Amino acid sequence: MSKSPIGIGMLGMGVVGSGVASTLDQKRDQLTALIGCPLDLKGVLVRDAAKPRAQKLPPGILTTNAEDIFNNPEIDIVVELMGGQDPAFDYIRKSIDQGMHVVTANKEVMARHGPDLLLAAQDRNVQVLFEASVAGGTPIIAPLMRDLVANEIIGIRGIINGTTNYILTRMANEGADFDATLKDAQALGYAEADPTNDIEGIDASYKLAILATLAFRARVRDTDVFHEGITKLTARDFQYADELGYAIKLLAIANSSEGGVQARVYPALVPQDMMIAKVDGVLNAVEIEADLTGNLLFHGAGAGSLPTTSAVLADVIDIARNIVSSVAPPPSLSLSDDVRIRSMLELETRYYVRLTTTDRPGVLAQVGTVLGDLNISIASAIQKEMDDQAKQAEIVLMTHRASEAAMQQAIQRLNALDVVAEVGNMIRVEEW
Repeated sequence: MSKSPIGIGMLGMGVVGSGVASTLDQKRDQLTALIGCPLDLKGVLVRDAAKPRAQKLPPGILTTNAEDIFNNPEIDIVVELMGGQDPAFDYIRKSIDQGMHVVTANKEVMARHGPDLLLAAQDRNVQVLFEASVAGGTPIIAPLMRDLVANEIIGIRGIINGTTNYILTRMANEGADFDATLKDAQALGYAEADPTNDIEGIDASYKLAILATLAFRARVRDTDVFHEGITKLTARDFQYADELGYAIKLLAIANSSEGGVQARVYPALVPQDMMIAKVDGVLNAVEIEADLTGNLLFHGAGAGSLPTTSAVLADVIDIARNIVSSVAPPPSLSLSDDVRIRSMLELETRYYVRLTTTDRPGVLAQVGTVLGDLNISIASAIQKEMDDQAKQAEIVLMTHRASEAAMQQAIQRLNALDVVAEVGNMIRVEEW
């Protein structure tokens, strides 16, 4: 067994990068015992080498020139923690071309280019591992790639964005409005200054594309994932949801059937007695439905320095052990290019609809006629006086199962009714 140190090069040293560097130092003896040789940090790419940092590094480790990483013969594993598409993708690809193994936490790059990078790595006889790209410190990539490979995966559903889950939890528990809760999340560091990727469901769509690709052995790109954010939700939606026995969560759902693969991200009503309804704060949860194992739930921290550090180092250790044992990387995933991506319009589910209407007799009948003409059946209705002076009322409808295509037509027709002032919201219902 080799005792020569394995060299680590790191691209980026933000919150997670600092956690990785600190853990490599603090747990050096433990990691050496696990692997059979030391892990040595040989270079770190940063924007500003003179910036003060809490983590002290040996002189000469920091560099602002990426070539210092790629051309360092002592570096065996490159850890990419920069985030974003550019220049991270180019750096990962160059690392592979240089014969270096790669560990990345980059969900955007892996969602868009993951299959191609894995094939390129196979050609160069190196590994690309990416556990930290989805659900932070909660293992989900490795189980899909190894532990569940004998299974046929039927479906994936989960909460995979901690920022939005924190916001929705606060709105549910405190009756707060979206804008105020978002500002609090930003102040606490849970949401970025520009929160678009989180609150519009884009971040979750990247992660779901990765999970769906692995689960269904099909190329599912981020552009194949329907996504709708949480910005339309109001305190009133949470009040009604609670009254009806539901929680509201931003769900990521992917299913495989004979008709193809469908992947979608949107806020959904889920029954309060379901386990996923109880996943609060910044926590993540992913449920896998498979033919041999049945349903499996993975639950834990979805972000943060230490949980993500855990996922990154698990991948580093995996690769390092293979290097020490001279084990060849496993073959790349065999993915189908012929899998049909099903449109959202093919979805069938139940729906919650909140309307502001004129407060006069016959309104509910007109609404019911619009829905009935499209074969949408009303399961229940709540009508409350909103503004006596303006003669307005609020109606909340729960439908039986209906098609997304029919529901979209219904929303258009309802908006056109003279008695409807506003379709306040339409939220899909998920029950399994």
